[in-house]
Amino acid sequence: MEQLPGGRRPQLVSSLGLEQRAWEVTLDEERGGLAWRDPRPPRRGDENCFVPTSEIIAVEEAELNKKQRNSGKWQKMGKPHAFTVYYVKKARNHRWRCSDVTFWCADEHLCNQWIQALKELLEMQKSRPKQLLVYINPYGGKRQGKRIYEQKVAPLFSLASISTDVVITEHANHAKDNLFEVNINKYDGVVCVGGDGMFSEVMHGLIGRMQKDSGIDQNNPKAPLVQCNIRIGIIPAGSTDCICYSTIGISDPVTSALHIIVGDCQPLDVCSVHHNSTFLKYCVSLLGYGFYGDILKDSEKKRWMGPMRYDYSGFKTFLTHHYYEGTISFQPAKHTLGSPRDKYTCRTGCYICKRSEQQLAQQQKQCGLKHEEEEWKVIKGKFLAINAVNMSCACPRSPKGLSPAAHLADGSADLILVRKCSRFDFLRYLVRHTNQDDQFDFSFVDVHRVKSFQFTSKLSEDNESNVTDVGKKRFVHFCRDHPACCCNIANSTWNCDGETLESSAIEVRVHCQLMKLFARGIEETCKDEAAYRQSSVEQLL
Repeated sequence: MEQLPGGRRPQLVSSLGLEQRAWEVTLDEERGGLAWRDPRPPRRGDENCFVPTSEIIAVEEAELNKKQRNSGKWQKMGKPHAFTVYYVKKARNHRWRCSDVTFWCADEHLCNQWIQALKELLEMQKSRPKQLLVYINPYGGKRQGKRIYEQKVAPLFSLASISTDVVITEHANHAKDNLFEVNINKYDGVVCVGGDGMFSEVMHGLIGRMQKDSGIDQNNPKAPLVQCNIRIGIIPAGSTDCICYSTIGISDPVTSALHIIVGDCQPLDVCSVHHNSTFLKYCVSLLGYGFYGDILKDSEKKRWMGPMRYDYSGFKTFLTHHYYEGTISFQPAKHTLGSPRDKYTCRTGCYICKRSEQQLAQQQKQCGLKHEEEEWKVIKGKFLAINAVNMSCACPRSPKGLSPAAHLADGSADLILVRKCSRFDFLRYLVRHTNQDDQFDFSFVDVHRVKSFQFTSKLSEDNESNVTDVGKKRFVHFCRDHPACCCNIANSTWNCDGETLESSAIEVRVHCQLMKLFARGIEETCKDEAAYRQSSVEQLL
């Protein structure tokens, strides 16, 4: 051990064997990393390597294989001692893989010293889970959830010494109901293996359990909900994995498992949806009325088609070209630093999310003292689509998502209003979700950053006004407006994270950072990451 100036903790520096060469290996607790480099003059292909302590998965004593032991270098030594370090290796497109490196030396004491030092560093990573509750949906997507977990995820959890209790769900809401019964305090997190629907079920169970234990009435739209401190991990294995893609940048089971292992934590905003002071659902990604609601309603009748049903129903809904008349009222999110039209996308350690959360808390404190009701803005019109998103809703088909500048944890949602327009214009709008053009740069598209909103359809307004005769006159009106549609459709359906809502009249409120995920947000590009690692190696060595 080498004592460093300034009272810093000592660092461990040794010359260790790696393959058939001696490398200078350094472990520095203060700078938080393990680095190794070839001390010889640099040659083409040689690279310095650096792994942050937070991305070391495990360390184990190792035995060298026969081929290595029979080589000339090994024959000069009695019995070489070795240890293997398993760590996160980052590839392109935010993909993570478990890699390993094996170091060796002739001194058994030195080898044990390295193993002990690395294990002590891992023990200091207090954010890492030790015990997880895992729910697997065996029916979601292509019915591969159980196989994905057993073959790709379970071995990694075992390597990282994570204990698990696994529950195979047998029916809808199995996980949600189970979360109200289990001793949740014995777990460091809950993992769901499935798609967005499985995540929604676990989320509703956790939030509902937390409010029940805290005596909070979920039917009260204005009730301040209690934050969930238990993190949720998502292993993607469904038809849609939008939430996973929007929070780590890729839909990949191994990458998600590694985020869980290293104990990442990403706060997430949650919307509560009510109708007439009755709680309906929580939402974290898309709350869509009109186009996306109609797609979901039609696709539910064609589940036998698998994931292809969304393409079929999407094309069919585009051709019918329904629009819906109603009134939307919203409260602007004045506490947020950004806007839906800026270029500041949400990334790891997002400054906008941190500052917005602080300003929201301060604003709520001031409003509580003044007892003043904040202003509401009202918009009436005919809409092809009304979408509220808490995140970008990015996916492989739409890399930027529905709202590229939406933030995961700033206490707001982006409300996107697509007014009545021609099919051709609506197609232009949809196509822009797949390229780099500004999808809000249309005269018929409005976007607002809000912290709450309400919607009432024209039909609901008329019913509330005691208009009972909605027969022949309204039937003719809709026939005229929708010449290619089924004429009896007056209301659309709300698509709430892939599930339909019964009522069209809803009240929505954003709850800032109500829950946490095993994620870190989308990291910067690999080029920036490579530059960071190279500078870290230079500082360390």
